[in-house]
Amino acid sequence: MALTHNFLLFCSLFPFFIIPSLSKTSFRPKALVLPVSKDASSLQYVTLMNQRTPLVPVKLTLDLGGQFQWVDCEEGYVSSSYKPVRCRSAQCALARSKSCVTECYSSPRPGCNNNTCAVLPDNTVTRTATSGEVGQDVVSIQSTDGSNPGRVVSVNKLIFACSGTRFLEGLASGVKGMAGFGRTKISLPSQFSAAFSFNRKFAICLTSAASNAKGVVFFGDGPYVLLPGIEASKFLIYTPLILNPVSTASGYFEGEPSSDYFIGVKSIKINGKAVPLNTSLLSIDKIQGTGGTKISTVNPYTVMETTIYKAVIATFVKELALVPRVASVAPFGACFNSTNIGSTRVGPPVPQIDLVLQSSKVFWRIFGANSMVQVKSDVMCLGFVDGGLNPRTSIVIGGYQLENNLLQFDLATSRLGFSSSLLFRQTTCANFNFTSNNV
Repeated sequence: MALTHNFLLFCSLFPFFIIPSLSKTSFRPKALVLPVSKDASSLQYVTLMNQRTPLVPVKLTLDLGGQFQWVDCEEGYVSSSYKPVRCRSAQCALARSKSCVTECYSSPRPGCNNNTCAVLPDNTVTRTATSGEVGQDVVSIQSTDGSNPGRVVSVNKLIFACSGTRFLEGLASGVKGMAGFGRTKISLPSQFSAAFSFNRKFAICLTSAASNAKGVVFFGDGPYVLLPGIEASKFLIYTPLILNPVSTASGYFEGEPSSDYFIGVKSIKINGKAVPLNTSLLSIDKIQGTGGTKISTVNPYTVMETTIYKAVIATFVKELALVPRVASVAPFGACFNSTNIGSTRVGPPVPQIDLVLQSSKVFWRIFGANSMVQVKSDVMCLGFVDGGLNPRTSIVIGGYQLENNLLQFDLATSRLGFSSSLLFRQTTCANFNFTSNNV
């Protein structure tokens, strides 16, 4: 990158929230909507947002726990409305910036301006971070009534971070950055809710690559209507979101809380039978920030600490004893001959996996469609991955296990709503009607 640091300056702190400015319109949407699709090669979930002046479609990898949106400003970023965020400004404090670029040894351009505040964009796919200028620019997005997209609305000064082109390594083809949805004041959900004064909620409904169809992201409260006229939010079960006070990401300064979404898994059951676990691994260490269970759209499959993984595999194999095991296919450790495994509305009829939450009556049930991965014409594998001993997070619920599940994140009450498989409800995440009603 062309950014260089002469020295660091600390930004002043401001105890108020800056509302991103709206375009001049009297219309205030109750909710917004974005399409999201799965890239078959990278297994990343990708969305498209119109940004800059003139507007151009920008392809972004969805990062559920990401701190903020960051994009490549080094190559091809042209916009007459781009504004760098100056040192010691309120926006700088909102971004939790702790440093300023005092001199950039290049002609002024997006990503390279003097006396601007800087943050650390985090590529959570490659687990790397870099320094990047904080900027503001126009973003336009469609409103929704929950059933269809409506009129387009704009945020004139959305805060985001710049990166260099090389930082895109590991992202899906054509992607220009990452859309951060995490627990920060400048994540996309936080900025949209502040800009349009709607509820601090968002929901994701992801589809598989095999379906070759669009899933959907909602910003704001429901209804969330999927064809054929099914209001999916009525199926939600609720559990608290847990704040991890210590960040586990590479792009953070020491002492910052995590922007990831953690939930309180207390135990795991397979076919109703408890998996023998060291349950201390399921709690977050408040000093180190380790342990616990978080939700990720960046990890393609659920990742488990080794002892948890082995216990889950052993129990699952025992419950599926009548189906022959076959040689493992990386990255999976338990694979089966699928020739005689049938099919149901919710996928292969294999043992159900329950993530038990705040009580024995509250659990996230994982059916065969979300647990089994078809790796060959006659081979299926349990779609969980060994995360090794002593990982930062004991269980990371990955994208495959989220597909065709509606998840609503309520930032105001710190609560997660989850539907389990919508296939049971005779609909899918591909069933949002993206035909605009322009209301």
